[in-house]
Amino acid sequence: MAESGLSSSADAGQRSIGRKIGLISWPMVFLLIVIAAVGTAMLYSAGNGNWDPWASRHLMRFAVALALLIALAVSDLRFWLGYAYAIYGVVLALLLIVEFAGSIGMGAQRWINLGFMQLQPSELMKIALVLALARYFHSVNYENVARPLYLIVPAAMVAAPALLVLIQPDLGTAMMLVFAGAMLFFVAGVRLWKFGIVAALALAVVPLAWGHLREYQKKRILTFLDPESDPLGAGYHILQSKIALGSGGVSGKGYLQGTQSHLNFLPEKQTDFVFTMLAEELGLFGGLTLLFIFILLIAGGIAISLRVQSHFGRMVAIGITATFFLYVFINTAMVMGLLPVVGVPLPLVSNGGTAMLSVMIGFGLLLSADVHRDLRINRHGDSP
Repeated sequence: MAESGLSSSADAGQRSIGRKIGLISWPMVFLLIVIAAVGTAMLYSAGNGNWDPWASRHLMRFAVALALLIALAVSDLRFWLGYAYAIYGVVLALLLIVEFAGSIGMGAQRWINLGFMQLQPSELMKIALVLALARYFHSVNYENVARPLYLIVPAAMVAAPALLVLIQPDLGTAMMLVFAGAMLFFVAGVRLWKFGIVAALALAVVPLAWGHLREYQKKRILTFLDPESDPLGAGYHILQSKIALGSGGVSGKGYLQGTQSHLNFLPEKQTDFVFTMLAEELGLFGGLTLLFIFILLIAGGIAISLRVQSHFGRMVAIGITATFFLYVFINTAMVMGLLPVVGVPLPLVSNGGTAMLSVMIGFGLLLSADVHRDLRINRHGDSP
């Protein structure tokens, strides 16, 4: 009987829970814990040296999410293949519920009030979309991916939630859904010239799309191009962020000593601009250290995608890794003024329950793909 790695493909899905736990990439779990610890420390600082209102909740949420991650890591990858479309459908229905009965906060309608928490379905859609696209491309022959007819369904899978999220409005999350979807299209084998056609069409509809943007979204884009044009209005956030970043210098002003953040010049320091506060207090060294940890996690995700045997597992690993990269890239580029302010949190550092849940579920699925890396799955979802 042919063997691959520690066991044959037929045995890969039947390992004991204890053995699966031993196969979990614990260095990646450790890095997630380190990032969450950094987030807790920065939210403690954002609360002016108090555990409330953010740090204690962040720590408790992570403890629960960590247990969920371990459970997902040892779950059978074929289960997620079987229920990928159902999960996507449920989350898409939640997005529709948001449109009709969602809670409104900060000028946007993005949440469903569950009483004990505010659920943001758009965050869960980042994971549901990866699962659905991974299942679709798993079931399609490589030769058929090149045919435009076979791209209509996955394109609709991306467009439907992206449009619903854009209506909320949440430009940042809509961008993440589109770019993560595009990455999976590329990995599935879609030719580059087709991306060129889509990009050309997107540019052609920019004037039409501009007319449908909310006024504050237009201001954000115009402010991104020239922040000094409205320093006390739309440009205030990014100008204060740049001041805080620059004032931190190489070594920072010291933990709990950030003047821009603690004197409330820096807005949304517990969410969108938490990286700015970190760089002000811990300096360039602190910022680069955190980015290096993020890079290690992204590299680990890519490494997992390269050793997974099943096409579904490989697509899930790439999709989750790409989504995590987009979180980090968009947030850090945003606070540096390289992108418009679009409200994307820094994973496991920014305050936010659903965002943390989404990230940890994603890494649980990524680690599950790694635990079951020897498992070969045919197009019907069974082991050969």
